[in-house]
Amino acid sequence: MKNGLKPIASFLIDHTKHDVGFYLTTVQEISGRKIYTYDLRFRRPNCGDYLDNPVIHTIEHILAITIRNSEYSDLVLYFGPMGCRTGFDLLLVDIDYDAAKDLVLKSIDACMDFETVPGATAQECGNYQEHNLQRAKEELLKYKEILINKK
Repeated sequence: MKNGLKPIASFLIDHTKHDVGFYLTTVQEISGRKIYTYDLRFRRPNCGDYLDNPVIHTIEHILAITIRNSEYSDLVLYFGPMGCRTGFDLLLVDIDYDAAKDLVLKSIDACMDFETVPGATAQECGNYQEHNLQRAKEELLKYKEILINKK
């Protein structure tokens, strides 16, 4: 890379071959704990079919709150969207692939119970009017089917 900068792990993934699914992208050890970064890929990269901003924003709210209120709440470091609008990153402490995938599936199920978007007031959110709960639920259900059916 230019200027002697090392590429970050996500830049080393061949996005021309990357498919939808649930992937472990990195494992880092910090102070004796393992930090797992998971790629929740809802869309195939560079295919012109991207998640729209209201859907991304709503999934960020509802999936983050269900994951952060799970049995692993103290081990969740981060959940948020990828700038390319094809999925989300999830960083967990000491939670291996199978447990993380199960957490995501259970959290998707919990998202179906929302009738309103949590944290979607002007006091709680910097863009509180840009949400689409119905479409977010539809995208989450599609993603769940991919996870269940993908080997």
